[in-house]
Amino acid sequence: MLIVTEATCQKVVTRKAAFDAVEAVFGAMARGDAYNFPVIREAIGHADALYGFKSGFDRAGLVLGVKAGGYWPHNAEKGLTNHQSTVFLFDPDTGQLSALVGGNYLTAVRTAASSAISINHLARKDARVLGMVGAGHQAQFQLRAAVEQRDFEKVVAWNFHPEMLPRLGAVAEELGLPFEAVEREELGAQADVIITITSAHEALMMKDWIKPGTHIACMGTDTRGKQEVDPELIAAATVFTDEIAQSITIGETQHAIAAGLIAQDDITPIGDVINGVHPGRTSEDEITLFDGTGVGLQDLAVASVAAKLAQEQGEAQDVTL
Repeated sequence: MLIVTEATCQKVVTRKAAFDAVEAVFGAMARGDAYNFPVIREAIGHADALYGFKSGFDRAGLVLGVKAGGYWPHNAEKGLTNHQSTVFLFDPDTGQLSALVGGNYLTAVRTAASSAISINHLARKDARVLGMVGAGHQAQFQLRAAVEQRDFEKVVAWNFHPEMLPRLGAVAEELGLPFEAVEREELGAQADVIITITSAHEALMMKDWIKPGTHIACMGTDTRGKQEVDPELIAAATVFTDEIAQSITIGETQHAIAAGLIAQDDITPIGDVINGVHPGRTSEDEITLFDGTGVGLQDLAVASVAAKLAQEQGEAQDVTL
């Protein structure tokens, strides 16, 4: 069995490696070659934490496993990442445990990869202004991955806590991009691509603030009750997601579905665009929206890559149980 630490994951898994792995598994999901098992996610009644399991099987890539972990909202006060997780990979031929992989960095990089994939396949080619709603730990991963997809010339951002924005601004400066803190209405007016990455339980971006041709990647809603955008905006957009079953139950579309504004059939798996089954964006004025709910197969895909690369580079510890 291989043990791949957090430090090793950061060393061997690049943004491109994560992008390629997640794109491939989204395509496999849409073809029916990979599927996620039902998610277990519970409030444990201690430390305000949410804990659960995401698992699945990628028949195309022969990856089987489970990610265990969750969200501890007070970890930042202890100098720890709020999201904590570990990925267990199993040999699909025997069921034996094949790798134990740190999941914190991989969760961040795979989440950023999924929004980047949506930008790559759905945003206008001439998109120049990137809008960031949220400035927490995950936002810098989102920013770094997004700017590799289009020739952005500026970043505009808003956050519940404005004092956190300079950290995101420093990342933009490092990437050579001007950065401006703005109100949400102004962000909608300027941005060609918007990434929402918050833990909000209310609509932060309203339909009337979004200009034609915008692509929006909603990346924060992964639990029943969470919300980042106006349901009317969902109804006005062409909607794509990682997995429809999660999108309508715990993703951003749950509210538009509940209000009867859209139906399940109005949502397209991003894998259909990757596979060439769906054209994706069909006009320059079309508003496209990606609901990134976060599926277990993303974690398994990047963990499998981490284990493979770590073993090849002599960075994994091989132990016998």
